[in-house]
Amino acid sequence: MKTLRKAILPFVVIALFAFLAACGGQSSSNGGSSSDAKSGQSASTRTDKSKLVIGLDADPPQLDPAMSTAAVDRQVYQSIYNTLVDIDKNLNYVPELATSWKISDDGKTYTFNLRKNVLFQDGTPFNAEAVKFNFERMLDPKLGSPRLSEINLIDKITVVDDYTIRIHLKQPYAPFLSVLSDRAGMMVSPTAVKKEGKDFANHPVGTGPYKFVKHVKQGDLVVERFDKYWGNKPKIKTIVYKPFPDGTTRLTNLISGDVDIVNTIDYKDIKRANSAANLKVSSTESLGFQGIQLNTKVKPFDNKKVRQAVNIALDRNAIAKVVFFNGVVPATSPFPETSWAHPSDLQVPKADVAKAKQLLKESGLSNVSFTLKISPSPQEKQLAQMIQSMLQQVGFKVKIEMVEFGTLLEQTAEGDYQAARVGWSGRTDPDGNAYAWFTTNGTLNYMKYSNPEVDKLLQEARTSLDQEKRKALYDRVSKILWDDAPYIFLYYPKDYKAMKNDVEGFVHVPDIMIRTENLQFK
Repeated sequence: MKTLRKAILPFVVIALFAFLAACGGQSSSNGGSSSDAKSGQSASTRTDKSKLVIGLDADPPQLDPAMSTAAVDRQVYQSIYNTLVDIDKNLNYVPELATSWKISDDGKTYTFNLRKNVLFQDGTPFNAEAVKFNFERMLDPKLGSPRLSEINLIDKITVVDDYTIRIHLKQPYAPFLSVLSDRAGMMVSPTAVKKEGKDFANHPVGTGPYKFVKHVKQGDLVVERFDKYWGNKPKIKTIVYKPFPDGTTRLTNLISGDVDIVNTIDYKDIKRANSAANLKVSSTESLGFQGIQLNTKVKPFDNKKVRQAVNIALDRNAIAKVVFFNGVVPATSPFPETSWAHPSDLQVPKADVAKAKQLLKESGLSNVSFTLKISPSPQEKQLAQMIQSMLQQVGFKVKIEMVEFGTLLEQTAEGDYQAARVGWSGRTDPDGNAYAWFTTNGTLNYMKYSNPEVDKLLQEARTSLDQEKRKALYDRVSKILWDDAPYIFLYYPKDYKAMKNDVEGFVHVPDIMIRTENLQFK
């Protein structure tokens, strides 16, 4: 047996609290209004330090981690749940509910020592049986969990004793610890699941620092300090999450004092946030990708030539400049520049309208039209309009339809779409950016994409422990995905957080989540 060494990823996470004016936004930089810069000399002395308000870019649609597909859900999960394994700001794996672990020499058996004296928020104990229940629940095909693709190499789960569990894999699985640092590693109360059944998402129970109180759809989501929490007792009693799909409105509420921290800033608002004297801004490279998801089982995207025409017609550099003021990096694959799996030899091409027209002609289709579904925000609308204009030059007719974010995710999962502006927040291991998305039966493969060679390459990559070999396999995957174009990779985002000057304890981890346990006011 060998003790796991902390993963060291070959990139540097940069956190900035300095002037970010060079990274503008959507169309033209608003700048900080005079009232932002002058009246924001400092927020008035805070008298109530018991409540913190977090502004989110969307209303969290799913509070059961076994069923979640939205990054915004995970913001709330940081309060309600703990993972077996966590990551730090340098992407090292660190203990959480598991205090230590050992991996067998063949890479197929993981033994976890669990933290003692941990309670779920319903008062029931966390132990090895609870861990076993959680994995068996996610592995049950009847549940239909998106986590299934992440843990389907589990062969057997053995409860060694109350605080030791052994997980046997069918094959070596390089991303396993990465998976356990995210939703598959979040432990829910078996008692609450049995009691609530399908309604568990409306009454979530975990082991985290805050317990769920209420959620008004498209309104406040409230959690309160769990006094029997095993870790550091949170300084703040109540956290309120508020959805603000409009980025300008979100930032305005932050500057005015109604919100204390926001999970993201629109690129057009970064200069304004930096100009507000009562705010501080933090930035880090992120792990995900953004683009357009295409339904390969419906017209016109069941035709590969049509998908290729869309892919080559879009000017990614222009999108990065106009919509995001070069605050993002144009993309070609699921693996951003922060990942060791990034395909350095797959360069971002210039848009080629002539070639796109030829591909559309070769498709045999005429008068090609489709609907692009987007979530309701000004930034998304501008991006969609730019895509619409570029594709119009080729001969496409694109209709833009705004859909509430949670509904958009439901519709893509059900296959009720042609094209959708959906992205991925990313994972520490490249498998998390590819396997569930692009294998034939992947639990996030709402494109219904199928390529046996991609299936084979991704399966081989996740079961190899040789990073150099894995890199070569992912390079081949990237080139195939670029050619097949089931998903149009547009850009790799950066993550920006803004908060009041008196908010302390925030650590900017590249998974872009706000960890609430240690947040407090000066």
